[in-house]
Amino acid sequence: MQTKLEGRTKVHFVDTEGPGTLIGEKLNPTGNKKLSTALKEDDHEFVRQLAIDQVGAGADVLDVNVGVPGLNEPELLKTVVQIVADAVELPLCLDSPNVEALEAALPIAPGRPLVNSVNAEEASLEKLLPLVKERDCAVIGLTIDENGIPKDVETRIRLTGKILERAARFNIPPEDVIIDPLVLAISTDHEAAAKTLKAIERIRAEFGVSINLGASNVSFGLPERHTLNQTFLALAMAAGANCLITDPFKLSLSLRATDLLLGRDAFSARYIAQYRATQASS
Repeated sequence: MQTKLEGRTKVHFVDTEGPGTLIGEKLNPTGNKKLSTALKEDDHEFVRQLAIDQVGAGADVLDVNVGVPGLNEPELLKTVVQIVADAVELPLCLDSPNVEALEAALPIAPGRPLVNSVNAEEASLEKLLPLVKERDCAVIGLTIDENGIPKDVETRIRLTGKILERAARFNIPPEDVIIDPLVLAISTDHEAAAKTLKAIERIRAEFGVSINLGASNVSFGLPERHTLNQTFLALAMAAGANCLITDPFKLSLSLRATDLLLGRDAFSARYIAQYRATQASS
């Protein structure tokens, strides 16, 4: 199953049978003081360069999030999407639950973007799915509802079915819905990663759709986070996750190495290309 995304000139397919997709996470002010400051001060050059640098680091798609308290998110998301779209050729992932912000930014996003995200809450489904259909874009569906993030696998399976069924009501096909079964920090629940891995396997087996994860959430609160993130990424991809929102500067080579070891990189071409790019920039 393939999800087609388009940027200004580049086309990318999120493919259940192909190499993993890396969505660069760095254009997100959460925990990023430099970006927060740049957004507050209208430092467009900082934003532009951060987008360009992520492409150089190996990102296939760029996440764009401008959620800074006190700022006008609809106007700011529209501005930043334009800056990033002018700077890079890749598809964009517009990261906001704010319908007004998406309504402002989607019309100027080039090609066929990805929306991050809808969830299984009734309000989210009713507000965001019509917008996704109107714009003819793809969407990430989070397995979370009015009761919060489920800790068990069965509820995540049920919520996946609900999201896909509601999307179908709006004539949004399953290939345009990428499911995120979510992972909680293992510092508060040592079984959290194992449950997410099981959910990935079940969702892939029962629905056949693409699966997204925020790969760095798992390590929050623990030392040597990079080691945990790197290991979890490989395990998640082996379980069936094929779309990762993560740090391209730290994990691009790990993602390409996992693809290679899973037999998804003919003649090691993508791994070698990423290694050379990493060496050139070091």
